[in-house]
Amino acid sequence: VQLQASGGGLVQAGESLKLACAASGRTFRHMAWFRQAPGKDREFVAAVRRTGSTLYYAESVKGRFTISRDNSKNMVHLQMNNLKPEDTSVYYCAGGDGILSTIQTPSAYPYWGQGTQVTVSS
Repeated sequence: VQLQASGGGLVQAGESLKLACAASGRTFRHMAWFRQAPGKDREFVAAVRRTGSTLYYAESVKGRFTISRDNSKNMVHLQMNNLKPEDTSVYYCAGGDGILSTIQTPSAYPYWGQGTQVTVSS
């Protein structure tokens, strides 16, 4: 089982980036994006259930980020618009099958991608 994240980079504030995560080896009930800045805990960004119709977002990214899922390709994307310097972090995709109440909890996801750096300059 492998998750491969890509799409990070260096952008200016107000610009956009789209992250991609390709999963192989199995499918997941939930797929999510988390991020972790230096010296901080890993924090929830967004998640999507298997059907792709139910989406969850952290308050800090609502209205700016959009998560989507393509089950035919076993991929999840994160479209990030109007990026801010505080969005600078390493972004990780994750896959799991936990109960719905844990969908925003890092420990509920046993499978993780390698992380992709997003840097937003002011």
